[in-house]
Amino acid sequence: MPFVRTAVRQGTDASQKQLIVDCIHNALIQAIGMPEDELFNLVSDYNAGDFLYSRTFNGIARSDRLVVVEITMRRGRGDAMKKALYAEIAANLEKRAGISPKDVFIFIHENDYSDWSVGNGQFAMVLAQQRGSDL
Repeated sequence: MPFVRTAVRQGTDASQKQLIVDCIHNALIQAIGMPEDELFNLVSDYNAGDFLYSRTFNGIARSDRLVVVEITMRRGRGDAMKKALYAEIAANLEKRAGISPKDVFIFIHENDYSDWSVGNGQFAMVLAQQRGSDL
């Protein structure tokens, strides 16, 4: 279950935020085989003066509308899968949300099941073995 944090420039409207979340979510489904019901994306706004960054780092010309995507997920996906995920997120955001790939930063943080509790205060290793019974 990836947990995603997405930071967008203040003033991004709710429909654009939803579109950004959908683009990221669909990329996770396509590139790493994430189940469709594993949608957890915390979106936050940043003020122009609160996020300072190089507009030319690594030879890429960035605008003032940088989108930062941080994905925390279980360890175990290889570099090829991550590369496909980055490409899919950037392509989706460009095609569906009009965001230049130059303005997309993506970071992955990996950990293990023992680092998660995703409901009912239970150790995630328990939940990895069986689904909850609330539904």
